[in-house]
Amino acid sequence: MILLELLDGSGRHLDAESLYELAKEKDPKLNRVTVYRTLKLLKEGGLIDELDLMHWAGDQHYYETRLKQEHAHIVCLRCGKVEEFFGEALQNIKHQVEENLGFRIASARTEMGGYCPDCITAKDREASQPLSAVGSSGEG
Repeated sequence: MILLELLDGSGRHLDAESLYELAKEKDPKLNRVTVYRTLKLLKEGGLIDELDLMHWAGDQHYYETRLKQEHAHIVCLRCGKVEEFFGEALQNIKHQVEENLGFRIASARTEMGGYCPDCITAKDREASQPLSAVGSSGEG
């Protein structure tokens, strides 16, 4: 119950180690093995999803409860910020897949990678700055 409450209440996508640290604050007797085992059971029971979030942090996996409506995860490939996108467009994709391929979709998980507004601004700023090493040595 502690893990489900943390996943629902954190407002973030948490990895197993972060969940362990937060859960330990609520129950100091909790150990790491119990957290990992419980995550596995919750996943097998269909109560949580395990996400890789575009592998932004390497092989790290994150967790969220399945209590939310279906949504897409939009991951900034530069800073790792994750936004969730809800909307009719996702339902339309499911219906198109069902109609075009004959699948009956039971669940959908969508991830998209791109750049958040802050990183776009930072990249534009970096691109517009002259290279400090070029022309500053007086050689030429």
